[in-house]
Amino acid sequence: MTMPSDPFVAPEPTPAPAAPMTENTFVATAAGNDDPPPPRRGLGRLLAWIIPANFGVFLIWGAVPGILLPQQITVVLGEADKVANLAIVATIGAFAAMVAQPIAGQISDRTRSRFGRRAPWMVLGALAGGLSLIGLAFADSLVGLVLAWILVQISYNFAQGPLSAVLPDRVPLSRRGLFAALSGIGLMVGAIGGQVIGSFFFQSLTAGYVTFAVVAFAIMVVFNLANPDYPSTQLRPEPFKLGDFLRTFWVNPVKHPDFFWAFTGRLLLYTGYFAVTGYQLFLLTDYFGVENPETVIPLLGLISLAGILIATVVSGPLSDRFGRRKPFVFASAAITGLALALPWFWPDLTAWMIMTFVAGLGFGMFQAVDTALISEVLPSAKSFAKDLGVVNIAATLPQTLAPGVAGAIVLAFGYAGLFPVGIVLSILGAFAVWPIRSTR
Repeated sequence: MTMPSDPFVAPEPTPAPAAPMTENTFVATAAGNDDPPPPRRGLGRLLAWIIPANFGVFLIWGAVPGILLPQQITVVLGEADKVANLAIVATIGAFAAMVAQPIAGQISDRTRSRFGRRAPWMVLGALAGGLSLIGLAFADSLVGLVLAWILVQISYNFAQGPLSAVLPDRVPLSRRGLFAALSGIGLMVGAIGGQVIGSFFFQSLTAGYVTFAVVAFAIMVVFNLANPDYPSTQLRPEPFKLGDFLRTFWVNPVKHPDFFWAFTGRLLLYTGYFAVTGYQLFLLTDYFGVENPETVIPLLGLISLAGILIATVVSGPLSDRFGRRKPFVFASAAITGLALALPWFWPDLTAWMIMTFVAGLGFGMFQAVDTALISEVLPSAKSFAKDLGVVNIAATLPQTLAPGVAGAIVLAFGYAGLFPVGIVLSILGAFAVWPIRSTR
């Protein structure tokens, strides 16, 4: 039986629902493990558009450095020194990209406009990148190629850095695995698709550069029109301090231990993965004895893409469902490490094909879930884009340095020496995420 309430006792006040977090409050007080304000046009539209947005940018990274730029270097500078010339252009460009993205992130974090902090730089970066690509098409010397490629790298990183900040800026924690998975699909399909489409412009480089420039710019403009950001004009400007800017390139393990461990884990796994896969051509010819590797490499690309896409589509949403990231990251590194062991013990093309698929599963799982995990350990909403730019150094630096490191290993121990190094680095990358405390 229900007892009547005492009229002389004041009832417990019902707590008022928490006010929704505004954009100003979020930027001023939140960290990566706080839910941001909902996107202005809805989360569903943002989830749908992140695939073409990443696709447009990564078409360029798939087509230009792997297809169009090497062919241009061969045509312009000659056949004799093409390997050395490509190494010079690619290495200088990679270092430019590594430095550009944290700087671009810091600038976008401080941008105040009615279009928000990110949109102006996504559009301007894509526009400047397109003009730089067209300029690259007319470069006719080594110096000209280097300068044009530096401008391409810097410009598109000014677009790509703010685009990566959309995840912590606008996506709630419960959907970040799905968002990261969709981002990964756009990234990988763009990179592989760029290689395929780029091959059609092998004999018409200028048309190829113009086509990719126009497509990337158009997609970035439409993405921002379809998914407008909150105005940032009311945000208090952050004072610029030179010391803080220089510390951009240093991850403080004492002040931000979770962020440090997330950075370290990505650095280790990427280094292990690219130290092996970056030498695929020479492994095919000198380790597995393949006589015509150019007939096998496209098939290997599709096999790797299949593994990456399957793992990305499955693991990102599953990590959302279980509310856990670290077990998936650990499993991804373990899968990658075990895959690398197969051709070490069985030096055969069949083993390499199996490894390519299984390592793709591990790398795809890592790419999707680790991206969501990193978004949850970012120190402050005031600097999301800058911090993500620093994290992306962990992805860019291995691809820059891995060929040199792997070359030293091959000279000292032969091609078989690459595999144990890759395995150890992958497993260490997995263990690096366990000390993280702010996410499970």
